[in-house]
Amino acid sequence: MATPAPPDGDEDEAPGLRKIIHVDMDAFFASVEQRDDPSLRGKPVAVGGSGSRGVVAAASYEARRFGVRSAMPGATARRLCPNLIFVRHRFEVYQEVSQQIRAIFRTFTPHVEPLSLDEAYLDVTDDLLGIGSATRIAELIRQRIRAETQLTASAGVSYNKFLAKLASDQNKPDGLCVIRPGQGAAFVQSLPVRRFHGIGPLGAERMARLGIETGADLAAKDIAWLRQHFGSFADYLYRAARGIDLRPVRANRIRKSLGGERTFNEDLSSGPALRAALDDIIEIVWRRIAEKDTRGRTVTLKMKDTDFQISTRARSLPQAVADKAEFARIARALLDEQLPLAMPIRLMGLTLSSLEGEQDDRPKDTAQLSLL
Repeated sequence: MATPAPPDGDEDEAPGLRKIIHVDMDAFFASVEQRDDPSLRGKPVAVGGSGSRGVVAAASYEARRFGVRSAMPGATARRLCPNLIFVRHRFEVYQEVSQQIRAIFRTFTPHVEPLSLDEAYLDVTDDLLGIGSATRIAELIRQRIRAETQLTASAGVSYNKFLAKLASDQNKPDGLCVIRPGQGAAFVQSLPVRRFHGIGPLGAERMARLGIETGADLAAKDIAWLRQHFGSFADYLYRAARGIDLRPVRANRIRKSLGGERTFNEDLSSGPALRAALDDIIEIVWRRIAEKDTRGRTVTLKMKDTDFQISTRARSLPQAVADKAEFARIARALLDEQLPLAMPIRLMGLTLSSLEGEQDDRPKDTAQLSLL
């Protein structure tokens, strides 16, 4: 069984393979709050709301030891951790720190693909400083982040995005993991499937009932069997079990939409829980829209149920959505039209598209599955 290479020394060279780093800040929102308020350090902290409709946006590692997780209802988090300290989010501060971190990335490579405020992919195949070693670059990035922001980051180094993202989670917090060429498939197959992005606790339970608990179990299934049981999700599972991912790092990809989504630790089915989760997503997405100073005409609600089936509902206006209130009103209407749900859902997402300046005849993104 392959294990990740230690983080010391250069990664193996292999012609034609990329050098990809995935950097993921450790408990970012909560860590910023603990940095700025010394009285919170070493204590269980949740960023978000503790009320009946509040949702945890982020949790410190001290809180995670009690089972507190992002997207969890605040009341549930409070039951798990009675001493949990809730603090209100300060997105403008998180955005400022995120810009600091991205500036560090761009001293090493222009090929930076942010996924959110707290994580990004970097392609350092040809790095600006001529360092040559992705492992060394990852070490330098983590050192600079700590020195300039007083925060810690974990990093994964590998030859594709999927493996780099898995690696960044391997030694969290404040860790580094390298998966070298030739190790990817064995590393993936040694993992429990719940480590794969897109497979949550309930998805892992369903797979276990089908005899799939590890990447090796998944790799033993052919594509026809996977499609029979998982539909369109099968293609991703087939590639993931083999450590395959051909997506490039896209630093300047054309933005077709702005949005966000959450995978829940517990499936949601009740109207109040769904509406509370949606309100949290509305807040996050609208802040991204405001940050980019963009406007769009189409609001789309996406939900993935316990059988991994995805449904979307969209509404387009003749003119751009006027403000956050209108955006929220449309999103809530899209949800209410589908209640009660036929099955509980494990994921919810919201996007604004038909953005101003978008050309209808531009090339379409043909990627069928995203590991992001």
